[in-house]
Amino acid sequence: MAEPSPITAQEFALFQRLIYKIAGISLSEAKQTLLVGRLTRRLKAYAFTTFSQYYRMLASGEHAEELQTMVDLLTTNETYFFREPKHFDFLRDRVLAQRNSPAPFRVWSAACSSGEEVYTLAMVLAEALGDKPWEVVGSDISTQVLAKAASGHYSLARTEGIPPGLMKKHCLRGVRSQAGSFMIVPELRQRTRFYQLNLMHPVDTGIGDFEVIFLRNVMIYFDLPTKTRVVHNLLPRLKSGGYLVIGHSETLNGITDRVQAVVPTIYRKP
Repeated sequence: MAEPSPITAQEFALFQRLIYKIAGISLSEAKQTLLVGRLTRRLKAYAFTTFSQYYRMLASGEHAEELQTMVDLLTTNETYFFREPKHFDFLRDRVLAQRNSPAPFRVWSAACSSGEEVYTLAMVLAEALGDKPWEVVGSDISTQVLAKAASGHYSLARTEGIPPGLMKKHCLRGVRSQAGSFMIVPELRQRTRFYQLNLMHPVDTGIGDFEVIFLRNVMIYFDLPTKTRVVHNLLPRLKSGGYLVIGHSETLNGITDRVQAVVPTIYRKP
């Protein structure tokens, strides 16, 4: 089978516009190598010799599954357990320590990727709230990473960052054919739910409302209008007095005045 032709500037621009329209992601020129690396095997799967042929198929509107595959390949973000740990310290020491309501405590990981953030939150809530009612919801635009997240199954190489005590209590090491991997215990997985959501669209009320929303390390891929749109789509689901947590390299300055800064990267809804 012939190798696909190198991508042209015009072809790359077509994919830039397409992924921006679907997911709000601004692919810089520096991401051209990444796009080519991730999509070349899709061209080969269809025996296409140019990126234009693949683009025309996607743009036809007749191949929703392949369009989702393209989105999965271009939106998957790296994540890991207990990333940016000060956020989890704040949740435990400031939010949960002061809580005295009998209502279920709900947290939303709004761009959860392969689920490490969801299960980190679940460990923190399990330690702080125990048998009291609580739930963690994870969402992502990628069906591929959501399937991984829902399984709760990870390589042992991913355990860096999990405190040994929590690893022992909330994770099951694989044996025999599963050696080299671990599973989040069923007691935690039963308190999680996963949804495929595109944050570019208003969020359906069926997901419920939350005390805390984590929207971390995803806005770095958005331009200002998209950041504003995404944040304003999320905020109706945040309860009054609830907290919105963003990544350490992100800010809400110039994006919204509907929440107030508490500490850097953590905001509260009045």
